[in-house]
Amino acid sequence: MITVHPAAQRHHWNNEWLDSWQSFPATGNYDLAGNAHGVLLVNNDDMIDPGEGLDRHQHADVEILTWVLEGAVEHRDSDGNTGVLRPGQLQRMTAGTGVSHSERSAMPRSSRVPTRVVQMWIEPDARGLTPGYAEADLSSPLADGGLVVAASGRPGVGAAVRLANRYASLHIARLRPGRSATLPAAPFGHLFVATGRVRLTGSDDVLGRGDAVRLTGEPATDVEVVEPAELLYWEMHAGFDD
Repeated sequence: MITVHPAAQRHHWNNEWLDSWQSFPATGNYDLAGNAHGVLLVNNDDMIDPGEGLDRHQHADVEILTWVLEGAVEHRDSDGNTGVLRPGQLQRMTAGTGVSHSERSAMPRSSRVPTRVVQMWIEPDARGLTPGYAEADLSSPLADGGLVVAASGRPGVGAAVRLANRYASLHIARLRPGRSATLPAAPFGHLFVATGRVRLTGSDDVLGRGDAVRLTGEPATDVEVVEPAELLYWEMHAGFDD
């Protein structure tokens, strides 16, 4: 089954400095587990004003991945990890037994340049893990134009960043005109079109910025480029309750 979730139909939340478009409702009193697809709980497409962000706050028992599309994000956490993420860099934070962190746009207010970031949460294999942090620069492998295994916990699967979930892999691609990508078969798949326009082979529907597709029990699926595009695809071999 293939279900398209148009960008305009996402849950929308904003305040003075944040404009958040959520493929799964995440702001407010929502049941993240009940709304999950596979082990993916959150896929937020956030636009942050320069110099603004979230002050120190707490997370536990979740894998949080952050992918910057525009601008830069500064991270600081209670384990002493700090860093500035820019486009092409992926961050993973294992919240485990508990970690507090802050996330802010690293762009100076005077620049008036907003930061756009996709933040994704997945369920870990086990609760009570030791908190951890990792980041990787994928600029070079992405320049080849193919699908890159950015993060994975699957046995035997090489990835730039390891996940604490043995059923999930995150693939990222920057597709140029004339290129296509094959989304691996999986019981659960989630495709997010971050930029550009694409279509699934055999479909006349064009997917654009912010559109998402949830795949359930589908074979390997080809994606064709309509306009240069950046894609994030979750390959998941278990559901939330498995």
